[in-house]
Amino acid sequence: MALDVVILAAGQGTRMRSKHPKVLHRLAGKPMVRHVIDTATNLDSDRIHVVIGHGGDQLRQTLGDCPVHFTVQHDQKGTGHAVAQVIDQIHHDKVLVLYGDVPLIRAETLASLLGHVDEQHMGLLTVTLDDPTGYGRILRNAEERVTAIVEHKDATDTERRVRECNTGIMAMTRRQLKRWLPQLSADNAQGEYYLTDVIALASAEGVEIATAEPGDPLEVAGVNDRSQLARLERAYQRRTASRLMAEGVALSDPERIDVRGNLTCGHDVEIDVGCVFEGDVVLGEGVSIGPYCVIRDSHIGAESEIASHSVIEGAVASGFNRIGPFARLRPGTHLSLRAKVGNFVETKNVNVGEASKINHLSYIGDATLGHDVNVGAGTITCNYDGTNKHRTEIGNEAFIGSNTALVAPVTVGNGATIGAGSTISKDIADGTLAVARGRQVNKAEWQRPGKSQPEDQ
Repeated sequence: MALDVVILAAGQGTRMRSKHPKVLHRLAGKPMVRHVIDTATNLDSDRIHVVIGHGGDQLRQTLGDCPVHFTVQHDQKGTGHAVAQVIDQIHHDKVLVLYGDVPLIRAETLASLLGHVDEQHMGLLTVTLDDPTGYGRILRNAEERVTAIVEHKDATDTERRVRECNTGIMAMTRRQLKRWLPQLSADNAQGEYYLTDVIALASAEGVEIATAEPGDPLEVAGVNDRSQLARLERAYQRRTASRLMAEGVALSDPERIDVRGNLTCGHDVEIDVGCVFEGDVVLGEGVSIGPYCVIRDSHIGAESEIASHSVIEGAVASGFNRIGPFARLRPGTHLSLRAKVGNFVETKNVNVGEASKINHLSYIGDATLGHDVNVGAGTITCNYDGTNKHRTEIGNEAFIGSNTALVAPVTVGNGATIGAGSTISKDIADGTLAVARGRQVNKAEWQRPGKSQPEDQ
């Protein structure tokens, strides 16, 4: 049966105390509503509708690459009113209603709920809570059939003792929804049209309300303030850490890892504390990541070691590499097998050949290094002339002395050697020694200045 998904995302979220719409606040590196859209996409939905209101232009801009259709709710008059804005655009047999501020819901949970829906049944996701304060309560008759949902603010004392709560997530057929929406009333404490009132309408028609519960209550937890967002962030990261460990990854502390994208690991990967992974990151077999590293959109090959406090973005390390500590690999960096980038080294748009080393305190950008090159401490490529970038080419087995400045464009030949402290602006032939520095002058009779004597007082 074909499926329309409606995601409600029109609320302002005043308790976030932010100029941004609540659903655009980030969890695990992406907007909360984007998590919900991704989950809906995994259900093979035929059409995803996002109902927007406050900050609608920001949502359109942020979600511009998502396969969704936007509908504006100009006046926020409740969830029933929000769904009514999109009803004429719903053309498929089943309708699933989700919320942009409930980011951890699983596709498997929703698929189970949708399995109950036909013209004689609608689906309602409920959750049993130890403290149900603030949630709408599920009301059942003597036969344990759901008859209605009452909001907390409208509930009696007896009804408030019910622990089975409404999550707001429900599914029904298009024909059912089109019958029930016009019958909703705003005669309640908030003066709003509650979508939950369709439960009573369904019960009155004899349509059975089939319920399901999530495996973890956090799946249906919503976000109203920054404290709740932080709580769900840690829940997401714990879920991710559990998955990684089940796949064989060794985490020094599962509570101190942040994955803000897709992290794929081979066998026997070790990750120390405080590491952050963003975008698409692949770690090959036997990779070791030291503490407090940030790795973004990069591929780290097998048996590589990343020492502490290194930042790697848009880079490829082929394998058996040694990086850091305190190294920064910027986009376009490619390390061949056994290449090494050491402490306080920055690279950008560079190809480092097999077994080459840039060990200390250097900047190498817009360059190609052959195999077995040794770059001494304090070396820089002067690749920018104020307008354009230029490349430096360094041949196989070249030796670059410490404190060398390579003024691009320049080529250093195979087996060439550069003396320490040189500024190289001309090409160097294969096997040649180049020294480009001022002549040293020693003055034997020179007197070091002394301190002046204080005047008598």
